Amino acid sequence: MVTPAPSLPKDFAQLSLTEAAELLAARKLPPVEQWHPERSGESFMEIRADGSWYHEGGRINRPAMVKLFSTILRREADGSHVLVTPAERLSIAVEDTPFRAVEMKSEGEGAARRLVFRLDTDDLVMAGPDHPLRFGGDLDHPDPRLHVRGAIGNGLEARIDRALYYEIVEMALAGEGDPPAIWSNGAHFPLVDR
Repeated sequence: MVTPAPSLPKDFAQLSLTEAAELLAARKLPPVEQWHPERSGESFMEIRADGSWYHEGGRINRPAMVKLFSTILRREADGSHVLVTPAERLSIAVEDTPFRAVEMKSEGEGAARRLVFRLDTDDLVMAGPDHPLRFGGDLDHPDPRLHVRGAIGNGLEARIDRALYYEIVEMALAGEGDPPAIWSNGAHFPLVDR
């Protein structure tokens, strides 16, 4: 049996990074990468660019349902998205990214900095080697994203909300380096992908 993500015990703003790390360690997601069911079909679901989930054109308003579905979401090698269980694989349309990073906590400075993001599903992700940040190739038209899970380069990502992106830019500009970059959990992320 898969243990669902623990609920945030208190407001994200009140959560320490140590508590966030403990919640991350306690999380057990279904092994969707290991499931390859023969039966496939269409879920008639979509995730819109603003992060809202829809089924047959109607918005899914129950956060618990969205959280549950998000745990069985997988990105395929061809870039498409599916909801997968051991019994079936159902396609789901994703307009932009399946998740949005809506809150961020920062601890430390320079190479010792750690950034933890809260996603719109209340999942927590600490940026670092296993969860890289990328910002696109143009500072004038940024494309800030956080790798959430799956294969790096072809896994599930979260779009970083604009206000959080500006906080990251401010932290990167306050540091030393050319080009400006941000550190998190021992990994270095330039603000412009090269």
